[in-house]
Amino acid sequence: MESVGWIAAIIIGGLAGWLAGKLMDMRFGIFMNIVLGIVGSVVAVAVLRTFDVFVEDSRLGYFVTSFLGASLLLFLAKLVRR
Repeated sequence: MESVGWIAAIIIGGLAGWLAGKLMDMRFGIFMNIVLGIVGSVVAVAVLRTFDVFVEDSRLGYFVTSFLGASLLLFLAKLVRR
């Protein structure tokens, strides 16, 4: 997250969460999708760093990482909600 900045990370994570919610057709609401996107981006970056995979050097790489993390968290939230 060093190269992106905190404000950009929140915006990109929010966009990724919103887009993941739209693509996965989740009915959590826009605010919850954005929060899950931000948390998902942090989780995905942490998981990928443990495997020495660094893709968040650019805004596009960070967006892809955020989208994957948000999709994973939305999927897990959907399983828990059942």
